[in-house]
Amino acid sequence: MKRPRVLLADDHRIVAEGLRSLLEPKFDLVGIVEDGRALLAAAEELLPDVIVADISMPLLNGIEAVRQIKRTNENIKIVFLTMHPDVTYAASAFEAGASGYVLKHSAPSELTTAIQSALQGRTYVTPLLAGELMQFYKERPELRNAELGKLTPRQREVLQLVAEGHSAKEIATILNISARTVEFHKYRVMDALGITSGAELVKYAIRHGIAAQ
Repeated sequence: MKRPRVLLADDHRIVAEGLRSLLEPKFDLVGIVEDGRALLAAAEELLPDVIVADISMPLLNGIEAVRQIKRTNENIKIVFLTMHPDVTYAASAFEAGASGYVLKHSAPSELTTAIQSALQGRTYVTPLLAGELMQFYKERPELRNAELGKLTPRQREVLQLVAEGHSAKEIATILNISARTVEFHKYRVMDALGITSGAELVKYAIRHGIAAQ
């Protein structure tokens, strides 16, 4: 019987190797990538059945990467494996198109179940957050990421790369646009968010899970 194809995205090599031993007995692990932009390329090239992705990754965070992947291939299932026990991160993950949300310390007992649930068209939420997530959806505080909703996908990409300390020239190379266009996007982001300094921009990106600390 053909085994489901799984692509793993995690920027911590030791964690990724540990997950390899967990996944390989049951799934065909087709690749391991270490940043969000590599995830986009690998998803397009390898066409996995399931992607297991971290949220905090360099160059492009997991949630933004999944949004882009889902726009081009909605059939790929996504399970987030993260250290963030924050219900707002989980809500953002599911709004981006995820089928599962598992905390890293629960991976040995929950990850394979979450992947199998995703393959069967079901949703898996770690029991540690399930009740809190249901309450979150009942209350639906629209203020979560309301400001981020004003930004285009490209602006969110620029925001993360700026927060990670890349120069306009470096960002231009990564995104294949001009440095002037990078500066324009940065200006529009700061204007939309009501932010007046680069330091505030970095703090905002970290606080909202766009870039890691």
